[in-house]
Amino acid sequence: MNDEIKGNAEPSNNEAEDELIEEKLTPVESELVSDAEEESSNPEAVIIEESGQDLNFELEEEIRLLKEDVLRARADVENVRKRAEKDVTAAHKYGLERLLQELLPVKDSIDMGLEATAAAESIQPLREGMELTVKMFSDFFEKLNVRVVDPVNEKFDPQFQQAMMTEISSSIEEGHVIRVMQKGYLLNDRLVRPALVVVSKTE
Repeated sequence: MNDEIKGNAEPSNNEAEDELIEEKLTPVESELVSDAEEESSNPEAVIIEESGQDLNFELEEEIRLLKEDVLRARADVENVRKRAEKDVTAAHKYGLERLLQELLPVKDSIDMGLEATAAAESIQPLREGMELTVKMFSDFFEKLNVRVVDPVNEKFDPQFQQAMMTEISSSIEEGHVIRVMQKGYLLNDRLVRPALVVVSKTE
């Protein structure tokens, strides 16, 4: 009987080994072992933790995508704003181009009239009136930032000039403008009408 009680009181070999292992563990290792035992004894807690991690990842990914959408929307708005400003500026600078095109033939006629009556003293009062009109045109064009393209003796530039014919010239370098048949015009440095010119050539 005593032997049975004594045998029951003694710890089993497994329990003794566990106690010996626990004595050898550091506090940190003991805590890790305890957490592992707790997780193994509570599988639902592990599932909840993993679900929480997945949810956090999904939220972070959604936030990242939303930030990208916001940045993209801002860029689109900025591009629209810049394009609108550019269109307004262009409309302001070149909105009078059609009016200018309608006025140029009138000025051409007056210029030709002045050239044709240069030697006619009998119509001097008429010439003075025409000269005054030309000056008014010039002042008006200056206010609109209109520049005349009148490239006599300059090198031919197809960007602003249109060659109507070529002539042999001993006094003008080849490839240069001998005379202007019709003046060209620029509105804010944009070509409205090219100058019609005669270009020199060698024999």
